Amino acid sequence: MNIDLLKRLCETPGVPGREHRVRALIEKEIKGLFDETYTDAMGSLICTRYPRSASKAGSKSRAKAKAVDGATKVMQLCHMDEIGFFVYAIDDNGYIWINAAGGFDTRNLFSRRVLVCTDNGDYRGVMNPGGRPVHIASPDDRKKVPEVKEFFVDTGLPAAQVKSKIKVGDFIVMDEPAIEIGKKVVSKALDNRVACWLGIESVRELDRAGTAHACEITVAFTVQEEVGLRGARTASYAVKPDIGLGIDVTLACDTPGVPSEERVTTHGKGFALHIKDGSFIADKQLVDDVEAVAKKKKIPYQRSILAAGGQDGAAAQQAAAGARAIGITVGTRYIHTVTEMIDTTDLKAARDILAAYMASVK
Repeated sequence: MNIDLLKRLCETPGVPGREHRVRALIEKEIKGLFDETYTDAMGSLICTRYPRSASKAGSKSRAKAKAVDGATKVMQLCHMDEIGFFVYAIDDNGYIWINAAGGFDTRNLFSRRVLVCTDNGDYRGVMNPGGRPVHIASPDDRKKVPEVKEFFVDTGLPAAQVKSKIKVGDFIVMDEPAIEIGKKVVSKALDNRVACWLGIESVRELDRAGTAHACEITVAFTVQEEVGLRGARTASYAVKPDIGLGIDVTLACDTPGVPSEERVTTHGKGFALHIKDGSFIADKQLVDDVEAVAKKKKIPYQRSILAAGGQDGAAAQQAAAGARAIGITVGTRYIHTVTEMIDTTDLKAARDILAAYMASVK
C-alpha cells in the first residue's frame, strides 16, 4: 500500500478554511485518474470520472471518457481539513493566543509542538496553558483542566519579530511526523487524510485491476467538515449524487478503560460499515448492498454506530432532492490527538470495498 502518500497527506498542514496546501498535493497526485476536476467557490476539489468499459478500464491513455446519460452518480466525500487553530491575538511579549477550529479535549494539548503557518513561511513553536509550572503549582493548580482560550504559543522569537512575521488569521497545526508502528500508522490528521488517501487509492485500484464501472464517480475532497460539514453541503448541491459515500475515520475505543459495548470498532477487524451517527442514518438498501459486496469479495468489515458526532455523508443525503447515503470508515484510536492510530488491515479493507462497490453499481 502507498503509505508514503498517507504520510505526506497527514504532514501537510490544513485547518478548516485553509486546506489549500492539501488540495495542491492532491491535485498533483491525481493527474490522469479523473476526466474532469475543478475547485468550487468554497475550496473543495471536485473530481469526476465517467463510466469505463472493460476495454478502457486501466487504460494509460490520457483521452477523456465521456459522460453517459442516466449513469448512476456515486459521490465519495473526503474532507481535507484537520482540527487546528487560528492566531487570535499577539500580545506585547510576542506570545500568540489562539482560537480553535474544530473540537479539542484540552487534556491532550499540554506541552505540544506546533507549526504556525503564514503566507511567508512557517514558524515552529510550543503550546502551553498560562499558569504556574509543576514545581511551583499548588495541588489545586494541578487539578485544573484549562479551556482552549487559556493556551498560548511561544515561538521563541522576540516580540517585534513575531509581530512582523505573524498576523491575526494565520493558522496553527500540531507539528508531529507520521510514523509506522508494526501494522499501525500513527499521526496527527489521520482525521481525515485517511479519507483523502482512500478517495485517491480506491480509484487507482480500479485502474490497477483494469476494472470497468458503469457509474459516474465523483470524489469530492471537501473543506470545513470539522466545523459543520460546510464544504460537503455545497459540493453535494452541485453534484446532486444518487449515492453518497461519507468517507471518514471513526472511533476505535478498543483500549483500556472503555467498556466493550462502547468500542464502536476494533482494530484489525476491517473497515467500518457506518450505519448511524448524530447527523444521519444510512440507507438500509445501501447497507445491504455494501455488505453483500464485502462478503462476496471476502473483504473484512464490522458494522458501526457512533452515538454522537457527524460526517460528510449526511450532507450528501440532505442536499437538493436528497440522496441515498452510507458511511465507509476506518476505526481510529486516540482520535483528535497527535497520536491518532489506524490499523493498515482496516485501511486496505476500506480501499478494497470502495473499489469493489463502485465497480458493482449499475
